[in-house]
Amino acid sequence: MTKTTGKVIGVNGNMVAVKVEGDISLNEVGYVKVGEQNLKSEVIRIQGDTAEMQVFEMTTGIGVDDEVEFSGELLAVELGPGLLTQIYDGLQNPLPKLAEEAGFFLPRGLYMNALPRDKKWEFTPKVKAGDTVAAADTLGTVPEGIFEHRIMVPFNFYESYTVKKVAEKGEYTVEQEMAVLEDAKGNQHSVNMMFEWPVKRAISSYEERLEPDTSMVTKTRIIDTFIPVARGGTYCIPGPFGAGKTVLQQVTSRYADVDIVIIAACGERAGEVVETLREFPELIDPRTGRTLMERTVIIANTSSMPVAAREASVYTAVTLAEYYRQMGLHVLLLADSTSRWAQAMREMSGRLEEIPGEEAFPAYLESVIAAFYERAGVVRLKDGSFGSVTIGGTVSPAGGNFEEPVTQATLKVVGAFHGLDRDRAEARKYPSIHPLNSWSKYPGVVAVDKVDFARSILSRGDEVGQMMKVVGEEGTSLEDYIVNLKSEFLDAVYLQQNSFDPVDAAVSVERQNYVFDQLYDILGSILELSDKEDARHFFNQLRQHFIDWNYSEWDSDEFKENEKKIKTLLEQKQTGLMEEAKRARKAAESKEHSNA
Repeated sequence: MTKTTGKVIGVNGNMVAVKVEGDISLNEVGYVKVGEQNLKSEVIRIQGDTAEMQVFEMTTGIGVDDEVEFSGELLAVELGPGLLTQIYDGLQNPLPKLAEEAGFFLPRGLYMNALPRDKKWEFTPKVKAGDTVAAADTLGTVPEGIFEHRIMVPFNFYESYTVKKVAEKGEYTVEQEMAVLEDAKGNQHSVNMMFEWPVKRAISSYEERLEPDTSMVTKTRIIDTFIPVARGGTYCIPGPFGAGKTVLQQVTSRYADVDIVIIAACGERAGEVVETLREFPELIDPRTGRTLMERTVIIANTSSMPVAAREASVYTAVTLAEYYRQMGLHVLLLADSTSRWAQAMREMSGRLEEIPGEEAFPAYLESVIAAFYERAGVVRLKDGSFGSVTIGGTVSPAGGNFEEPVTQATLKVVGAFHGLDRDRAEARKYPSIHPLNSWSKYPGVVAVDKVDFARSILSRGDEVGQMMKVVGEEGTSLEDYIVNLKSEFLDAVYLQQNSFDPVDAAVSVERQNYVFDQLYDILGSILELSDKEDARHFFNQLRQHFIDWNYSEWDSDEFKENEKKIKTLLEQKQTGLMEEAKRARKAAESKEHSNA
């Protein structure tokens, strides 16, 4: 079959206009020939016999009449064993191998296989000759790290097939034949361990898509208790520069209750990406005791790389996440930062001379962002197992302005909003998530009625704090002053967390519930305090005991001793429980009984 070709008729930045001779399709891959180099490109608009293509490389040297050859294939990634532990660029080129091949300065037009072709995998067949299979059915498994990697019928096999032959148990490379499948017409198809899938087409070879209703435990108290994320849900972390987005992502990657972590560094500063690449292989996975990198894939596309590749990196990452979801695994995809991706879209939209929307972003910005987040979800597979993709995207609004288009477009589609606050970050409060501005639509690990009561204390305490800035401590009643102290106490001992402390860095669900019950008693208490000095002294003591409690091992002697100090101190001043606290507790207990 003759391949479609064309000639360059115009160049505008990383966008090339091509006069096409033949048939092409949207999102098809083409190669612009510049001397000995073939520069990978993607068709993003077709008008008659003219195609506009975004080039994933620097376009220096491209001239009119340069040849373009179209591949006849959509922009796709390789799927198969060997993806874990890899560091790819946006086009799924393994960066360590590229560096070995070309040194630290990567040339244009150099593309490598995503999966190692020489490595042998221990294959165990799960089907036999005569079995009937369909897309995404398991033909066999190979061990990949701590997981059983399923060798599946390619997702673009849309009919039912009869297994004519399957490889015996043994070691094979990804390119060797694993099975021969026969369709209804008698045509035979050879299947190996790997296949390709277009990155902009969602993988939907599952039985049913479900509502996310189970918390993805991150072991970060403020998230799990106050603004939870559901497994298979979506959330965003907007915040100004230096507010702790990268640290929060790394802690989440390490402790979140998921199987696979995929990080898409789409347009972040090179320094931050280098920090991630250096630190991740050194992080110890608490689940296995080995390096966290063994169940991680990193897609690195820094701000110094070509703009067009930012978009590719986002879709590459979500496609890999969906692939592992098809194996019944729970995947966390962290995109950092979607603002840089949106900026790349704005740049391409301008070069296409499209009508701009707000702040010159394309008018379709919201629909593109929504389509990306909609690829998250919990699914029930054909074998009855469940898998999920949870997507967390960071947003870097200029000046920390949450009213800008990217943040607003993201807030319309995500299920949780973790807004980082500059003032909290500068006050060295970690995580710097603002507890009152942030929200979540998902269920948490602590009873919602109790959490709502605690949030009301935070809100009222914040109001009193704002008032005290105007009228001073002297103009504030003792009752209001105690509410403010309770609010600050809750912030200090529960919302803040020490990620450097081996105990406090990750808090189990059991411990969160236990500690929150004690905290709830304090927040809901009617306290007999003589004056503001007495109140301040009481809460300072209580705060120190509580922080010591947070740093003591769960259920240890030290833990029990610190708990005893807290209860003893509280009993000296407590005269009863507030009516609203009693109502919230009763409502929570009633729901627990009905659920049981």
